[in-house]
Amino acid sequence: MAPAFEYSPAIERLNAALAPQAIEGKAAAAAAYMKTEQPFIGVPVPTVRRIARELARDTPGPANLLDLATEIWEGATHREHWYAVQEICASTPCRGKLEFLPLYERMIITGAWWDIVDGLSRHFGLLLRAHPEPMSSLLREWSTDPFMWKRRMSMIAQLHLGTATDTELLDEVLRANLEDPEFFIRKAMGWALRQYAKTDPDWVRGWIAEQHTVMSPLALREALKHLGPLPPPPSQH
Repeated sequence: MAPAFEYSPAIERLNAALAPQAIEGKAAAAAAYMKTEQPFIGVPVPTVRRIARELARDTPGPANLLDLATEIWEGATHREHWYAVQEICASTPCRGKLEFLPLYERMIITGAWWDIVDGLSRHFGLLLRAHPEPMSSLLREWSTDPFMWKRRMSMIAQLHLGTATDTELLDEVLRANLEDPEFFIRKAMGWALRQYAKTDPDWVRGWIAEQHTVMSPLALREALKHLGPLPPPPSQH
């Protein structure tokens, strides 16, 4: 008989809290929706987040939280384990801590799907605000990285920054991806512009006016969703 699979202590604790919250049929439905081979336990995401927050509260200090998050990420067998890591890293002691960056990069590389990458956008925004020089340099580098999900992060890292958005950085990372045919890149471009339009619609209109002829229809449609159509160009007469 094959030996039973042994979870790490952190995942044992997490599973003990998650298992009673599983809903029959939800695991298969979630896997089908997410189009991932990684199985689900079948626990609603708000419940996963609550359990992860409780786990984080019982773990004092950012260094211990980083160890906890890393242990769960590396030993994860189900999607909810990864969602729990995202929530642990969102706890107050972890926010804006540069020492979490290697874990976030690993999460992007091994997660490599929109739920994981997009779930990290706020984490990257906080890092950018706390460490503007190294993080803006990194995001510029990622904007041309061969790995598509890093390019996506370069564009969505400022989604939640509002008036603190670095528009010079936003301009550069968006322009670096104007000709990319990948759906998730085009969607991210439109999303980043649409979100920043809530803060500075004139900046977004101006950017689109300059770039709309090379933007993909998808990115353009997403960007203009709440702005309305672009005004016609001025008459030459």
